[in-house]
Amino acid sequence: MTSISRLRADHAEAVLAFERENRAYFAASVPDRGDDYFAEFAVRHRALLDEQEAGLHHFHLVEGDDGRVIGRINLVGVRDGSAELGYRMAEKAAGRGLATWAVQRIRVLAARDYGLTALRAETTLDNTGSRAVLARTGFEPVEDVMFGDRPGRRYVLDLSGGVPPAL
Repeated sequence: MTSISRLRADHAEAVLAFERENRAYFAASVPDRGDDYFAEFAVRHRALLDEQEAGLHHFHLVEGDDGRVIGRINLVGVRDGSAELGYRMAEKAAGRGLATWAVQRIRVLAARDYGLTALRAETTLDNTGSRAVLARTGFEPVEDVMFGDRPGRRYVLDLSGGVPPAL
């Protein structure tokens, strides 16, 4: 069964493998993390866990039926009752509705477990998959923006009513 779990120290090896396996796939739609990300992964992983422990972010993994990491879904920049949603799914998991499923679940965690009242998200206009996920999960577009030379859009989701209903 597919599941979502909070990022832990013992996830480091699996997350690194996920990022390596999908590097080229991700780089086609978002800026590449760069070689330093991979070279310094252990230090970065520990720093993210420290920031999560301090309540600055909430990092999660999406794990497939076999227990392998097939996605990441994060709430970053927690402040004033809101956070920015970010997610990435493995190439082999794309197009199966798993990103929509994961965003639906993270909405519940955000409101119920983390006490958030709003989520923000951004994507480029050419990332039709992400735009569709955000639309299906209740995010509303608020403004067009530029990401370097690529046009994009910002979205928000109001969670002030508590745990959102299942979609």
